[in-house]
Amino acid sequence: MKARQAPMTWAVVIAILIIFTVEITSGMPITNVSPQDIPKLEALGAITPDTIALAQYWRFLTAMFLHIGLLHLVLNTWALYQLGGVFEMMFGSPRFLFIYFATGVIASASSAIFTHSTSAGASGAIFGILGALIVSIRRSSKWRRQPWTRGLTHQLIFWAAVNIFIVSRIPGIDNAAHIGGLVSGMALGLIPHHEPPPPPSRIVLETTRDGETVYRVD
Repeated sequence: MKARQAPMTWAVVIAILIIFTVEITSGMPITNVSPQDIPKLEALGAITPDTIALAQYWRFLTAMFLHIGLLHLVLNTWALYQLGGVFEMMFGSPRFLFIYFATGVIASASSAIFTHSTSAGASGAIFGILGALIVSIRRSSKWRRQPWTRGLTHQLIFWAAVNIFIVSRIPGIDNAAHIGGLVSGMALGLIPHHEPPPPPSRIVLETTRDGETVYRVD
């Protein structure tokens, strides 16, 4: 995927990498993060057990760019590169940014409400993109009839189920954020989106029996 095909996905990935560099320069270890390192992560903007009690709602946004170690970073940026790139190329940059940040904030809020522990990461927003992609494809007159998108939606549903019901059993996984992101993404995927017609050179006008003029792709 080239940067010009999904510029905002690339921009978010680069921002996450820059923030991870800031984490390292602030004393966070690249691997083997210990409980003693958690205050450093909280100082940088992670969700804390008392985020809501202290009304520190800005953490809902900053936590989306923080990651707990290199493995966490690699898994999330790779998933974002794959899912975000596909979503942005199919439905556009503005819609990608709206879904990403809206579901990311909702996922962070879900974590703060239900987890009551320190948490950080882009996975809630990534689950939001996943959920929105499933619903948006199914609602799209342009994409839903494509054979390859049917296979894609089946894969997305499978991996969402695997992560929610199996991976979530691994200690340290913030399932509240994942579910919050997924559900809000599916809900936001219901919002109608504009689909531009094919380029003029590919349009063939037809008149139906009812006298209605329509176009088809040549």
